[in-house]
Amino acid sequence: MAARPLERNERPTDRADAPHEPFVRRIVNEWWERLFALVFGRVPLGEQAHLYAAGNTRRDYVWNTLGQTLWGALFPILTIISTQLAGAEEAGRFNLAFTIATLLLFLGNYGVRTFQVSDLDEMDSFGAYQVQRVCTCVLMLASAWAYCAIRNYDASMSLIAAGAFAYRAIDAFADVYEGRLQQMDKLYLSGISIALRTVVPLVAFTALLLVTRSLPVASIGLAVAELVTLLVVTLPLALLETPVSRSWQMLEVMELFRECFPAFAAMFLFNLIETVPKFAMEGALPYEDQVYFSAIYFPAQEALMIVGFIYKPQLVRLAGIWQDPSRRARFDLIVLAMLGACVVVTLVMLAFAAVVGIPLASILYATDFEPFRTAQYLMMVAGGLAAAIDFLFQVLTVLRAQATATRLYVAAFAFVAVASVVMVRTIGFMGAVYAYLSVMVVLFSLLAGQYVLIRLRNG
Repeated sequence: MAARPLERNERPTDRADAPHEPFVRRIVNEWWERLFALVFGRVPLGEQAHLYAAGNTRRDYVWNTLGQTLWGALFPILTIISTQLAGAEEAGRFNLAFTIATLLLFLGNYGVRTFQVSDLDEMDSFGAYQVQRVCTCVLMLASAWAYCAIRNYDASMSLIAAGAFAYRAIDAFADVYEGRLQQMDKLYLSGISIALRTVVPLVAFTALLLVTRSLPVASIGLAVAELVTLLVVTLPLALLETPVSRSWQMLEVMELFRECFPAFAAMFLFNLIETVPKFAMEGALPYEDQVYFSAIYFPAQEALMIVGFIYKPQLVRLAGIWQDPSRRARFDLIVLAMLGACVVVTLVMLAFAAVVGIPLASILYATDFEPFRTAQYLMMVAGGLAAAIDFLFQVLTVLRAQATATRLYVAAFAFVAVASVVMVRTIGFMGAVYAYLSVMVVLFSLLAGQYVLIRLRNG
């Protein structure tokens, strides 16, 4: 007897005549059924049932940590793979292109994520957030094209850069949907999305580079795989598992540009500050040094990621604590506790670098990293300061003090721009390390002082 067709909002496994399927196959089939229902209009978006619950803190932490860990590890892994399969010189070209793409990612994101997830009352519609993100991604790609035109890269470098820029542009576009999931207290679904958006492109990049030994081909494949994952997982997950947005208004979009500009400027400047030493190295030092600098930079950034795992799931709750004047003392304690966590994480990372990090880097990059031991230690301290800086900036965003932070980042950028050029041209590779550490010290001092001033004014 023929099986009856599915009713509206009915999943395949809800039917009595549905055969038993393995768990993974069942999940995949259910997901495709939902996608087809959405794409072909069999079940209108507003009538799609939400299948995944919200408000599970442990689940949020686990999946968000997994997703963010994979996302943060992607660049180092791509650098290692490209070094092993294409050589240090070619890997240095890819590394520089991906570094620039990551810098432009902050133009695409425009500093909206924290503002979005702390918009507890949905003063701006999700539709407005989407339109604003389309605009920033277009600006990001236009800036990438202009940069390539100015640098006048050869065909190979242009394709490598195109793949890296396209990948990061899609990454920025996906972020607004993952932000929507976090805003609706489904952070774990955002973590799942990030994990899949990282693993699938990584596999595609590795397979293509292994087969073709061509970094331009692998870079383009990286972007294509990211686009497929966005369309199949991230976008429908956000649309199906969150409420339908009300109609957007141009006034809301303009408001997002205006309100988030200070956050964007500060975050862009911070990442430009981090990138300036690498820019100073281009032309003055071999491309190989780009790989070596990144090799000691990547482990240091683990401190930033670990601290982010602790505080980012609590941003919405932090906003709620700040809104209650009677709980400001508790807010201060949380800030102090997080800064203490930064110190502890830095010490652990230093111990790891001393015992395991240097030998491991020598194996992964097929080079003796013992001469870089001192540079690695200095970079670890800088990484701990970067984690504290990132947290203090998010705190200032919750306090809606982004504009003040922007002026501090401008001052720090001016410092590192001069310091990097002078130090790199004077003492070479170590000059880039010293410049990076010194600007982290300056910026942390400025942000910490600003937070103290705000708290003194607010009592």
